[in-house]
Amino acid sequence: MTTEWPALAARHLLLNMTSNGSLGPDGTPVFVLRRGEGAHVEDTDGRRYIDGLSGLYCCQLGYSYAGEFAEAAGRQIRELCFSPLWSASAHPAAIELAERLADLAPEGVDHVFFSAGGAEAVETALKMARRYHALRGEPGRTKAISRRGAYHGLTLGALALTDDPGLREPYGDPAIETRFVANTNRHGLAGMADDAAFTAYLLSDVEAAILAEGPETIAMMIAEPVQNRGGCITPPAGYWQGLRDLADRYGFLLVADEVITAFGRLGEWFGGERYGVRPDIVTVAKGLTAGYAPMGATLVADRVVEVLNRPGAVLNHGYTFGGHPVSAAIALRAIDIMTRERVLDNVRDLQDHLAERMAALSALPIVADVRGAGFFYAVELSGDQEDGGFSDACRAELVGDLIPRALRESGLLARVYNRAAPLVQIAPPLVGDRDLLDRIVDIISDALERASARLTTPAIPIH
Repeated sequence: MTTEWPALAARHLLLNMTSNGSLGPDGTPVFVLRRGEGAHVEDTDGRRYIDGLSGLYCCQLGYSYAGEFAEAAGRQIRELCFSPLWSASAHPAAIELAERLADLAPEGVDHVFFSAGGAEAVETALKMARRYHALRGEPGRTKAISRRGAYHGLTLGALALTDDPGLREPYGDPAIETRFVANTNRHGLAGMADDAAFTAYLLSDVEAAILAEGPETIAMMIAEPVQNRGGCITPPAGYWQGLRDLADRYGFLLVADEVITAFGRLGEWFGGERYGVRPDIVTVAKGLTAGYAPMGATLVADRVVEVLNRPGAVLNHGYTFGGHPVSAAIALRAIDIMTRERVLDNVRDLQDHLAERMAALSALPIVADVRGAGFFYAVELSGDQEDGGFSDACRAELVGDLIPRALRESGLLARVYNRAAPLVQIAPPLVGDRDLLDRIVDIISDALERASARLTTPAIPIH
């Protein structure tokens, strides 16, 4: 059966974000992983790789604690395999997890609504924001503000907040009217090296959008503490404090999308703590269960819930598998392990070393920018054109083939974007030690050196 898995996958399995029609015996082979151990995974041919992306930003603990998670899941299954959080019904695992999350969350954010993943958590934030304003007598507050290049999920509501026409347009008009504003990527922007100037520029763009749409129409603004899409884009000092001021002044809710940045990725339980984020709503998923089960959650501030809980108000919203007992038990165990093993301290202790190693890649000709925080980094690539852009041929050869192939041949799974901003991204397991981080950067360096040599060899033109 092992040798048949790629063919069976191509025949029956529809993969996410994939040109499924190109898969199969005469097209692109399906890459099948079958097991994990430590910070490594193994494919069906027995090849071992460093999981440099933590699955998909999920496996904070790598693959070393399967026994503990199996025990937690098995015990919960024996006690109660399923119970919905519907109407006035609940179960102990979800109640305990909600309490734990409230203890870890930003001050004043004490309520939790569970879902099965990040996009559902964002959908919940949208609905709660609209319901909050309607209950306060402002039903016209239906619009959202998001940032250019942002990704917040692929369900129709979350997709409306995602700035990618290629993802939105196949599905018609967006479900939510959204105004997109500048993100915090200063690369290539003249005169924006100073944080104060850059923050003022960004906040003025947000305020201009609010005034153009009409403050009375804005329900919420959503942003990630560090924006994933576009390559680990960090905010300047004062940015999130400025967003809080704008939200308070104009009456909309501020939503921190922490689906990727929570649970240690930036060295804090919630990555927003690193930047002084004071949100009304927080969305989480991925690292919540360390990748061992599907789960998402929307954490909501007391002042918002006070309105949602007004006498006679009903929150007509829910998911069958939201707060699933087994997922909740696994999430509780993940928090226990992260606390016991001092995983956040590991990120804090090693983040400067990783930052230094990654920054050194800037010396390579193909590297345009390096940015990130904690265990979350991206290298933006520079191409063969005078402005740093890529010709189609160069992009296809280097970003589409040479770099991802070199990384995989050297035993590293990382993300190589081949869209608007070509880049290489890593998000290693948070239990990784210095040697693992060094090995990851060495592999990236070798691949980018090969690409740089190809880029700068005039005798072998790419065009």
